[in-house]
Amino acid sequence: MQLPIDDRILETLESSGLILSPAVIALNIDKSRDEVNRRLSVLVDHELVQRVKRGYYEITNLGEQYLEGELDASELDESTDEN
Repeated sequence: MQLPIDDRILETLESSGLILSPAVIALNIDKSRDEVNRRLSVLVDHELVQRVKRGYYEITNLGEQYLEGELDASELDESTDEN
């Protein structure tokens, strides 16, 4: 985890306050929809983003904590390794 695109996805979801599709996120961060889709899967696995319904995502409280610096990405990697 922890690619620059991850932060940009999370920031886009947080700043919009909306439920967004990968295509809308990709357009706003100048990345491909496929690349955003792949990273969203990782962010969902780490519980930073949740799938609201097929093809639509929103940031979680954990994702907001991560952006605020209250949560270290290495903690996320360790917690998912235990599962």
